[in-house]
Amino acid sequence: MSDPSAIDAATRRLALALDGLAAAVERRREADRDGQKLVAQLHALGADRSRLASDLDTATARSRQIETTNREIARRLDVAIESIRSVIEAHDR
Repeated sequence: MSDPSAIDAATRRLALALDGLAAAVERRREADRDGQKLVAQLHALGADRSRLASDLDTATARSRQIETTNREIARRLDVAIESIRSVIEAHDR
């Protein structure tokens, strides 16, 4: 019927093909795991970005508030200095 060496050769080729298929499946599983890790990292980066954007908005609003307060303090100091000068000038006369 069939040549035993031909069957052995076909069996070896089949075993090699199955090994190759198993290796390809494992590589695909690894790639899928890496993809899931990447998705998780992207999600974490997105959450960090949102938090940082919120922190920046808060810091910017606080900075503007401080600038407004500083301008008001400077204005009041100018008024106080002018009042003191007026008093000193009036006293010197």
